[in-house]
Amino acid sequence: MPGIKHNIALVAHDNKKAELLSWANFNRGTLSHHTLFATGTTGTMLEYELGLPVTRLLSGPVGGDQQIGAMIAEGRIDTLIFFWDPLEPQPHDPDVKALLRIGAVWNVPMACNTATADLLISSPLLDEPWANRPDISPRAWEPDADDEDD
Repeated sequence: MPGIKHNIALVAHDNKKAELLSWANFNRGTLSHHTLFATGTTGTMLEYELGLPVTRLLSGPVGGDQQIGAMIAEGRIDTLIFFWDPLEPQPHDPDVKALLRIGAVWNVPMACNTATADLLISSPLLDEPWANRPDISPRAWEPDADDEDD
């Protein structure tokens, strides 16, 4: 049993929901030791199929992707599993890109396909705490930040 309980966000576009459900069902044992968050319909499907509690947010197109992104920025999401569909145009494509961007900015482990999700969830580091959040405060990159205090 893992010593650390991480907050894992699970998101999937319509054409990828079955793939995410299959992956999550295969990894149910590991996922059951963590706190799960998901957008809209994906969360409902995961909770029903896995029999695990899932904190459900809004559907992606109406703000769920942005809610997950905000939680990442606040340090409340540790891992993002986002099975997005690169072959299907999304009406909320800017939100999708923003979510991927914020995950990269905050150095959150992210998986966008089954192969990467398998590697991520099977990593021994999943049982460890991590605090790899970069210092992105405005002061960190202002070249004259020290001069303003004079």
